[in-house]
Amino acid sequence: MPSVLEAEPLLALQPAPTVIDVEASGFGKGSYPIEVGFVLPDGRSDCMLIKPDEAWLHWDPVAESLHRISRDLLVRHGHPIHEVVERLNRHLEGRTVYTDGWGNDYSWLSMMYDFVDRRPSYRLDSLQKLLSEEELSRWDRTKAQVFQEGASARHRASADARLLQATVVRLRTDAAA
Repeated sequence: MPSVLEAEPLLALQPAPTVIDVEASGFGKGSYPIEVGFVLPDGRSDCMLIKPDEAWLHWDPVAESLHRISRDLLVRHGHPIHEVVERLNRHLEGRTVYTDGWGNDYSWLSMMYDFVDRRPSYRLDSLQKLLSEEELSRWDRTKAQVFQEGASARHRASADARLLQATVVRLRTDAAA
């Protein structure tokens, strides 16, 4: 299931942040990343399934019901961890990359980088730092509106990253109007 950067016309308004999202085998101790996706300021995106290491065994059926990615699918079609890390470093180098789940995403991304003894070429930060108090107060409502207006119904990493980015852009557009 190869993935390439694809341009989409969603983000005519600049500046849009670079956003990343990580899907995982579950939450808490023993969970690990199974998919990572990001969207760049110009709308190009990438998404990769991650082949789990043999020692990564935790699997939560509740998490699977949300992202609809089976462990078998990962084993058959996932990219090796070193390949995922290389692609992330190549496409995100020098950027600040934002996530709405900093604590979890930081842990899962660190797990991958530690596994292959590499360091990220980018900086991970919390999406909330981009928003004013007023924007934070409108976040949930605006995100729901953006979702209803046509964001992908898939609960997958790149679709989630695109939804988060589009929500930031909407909040900024509304503030400028």
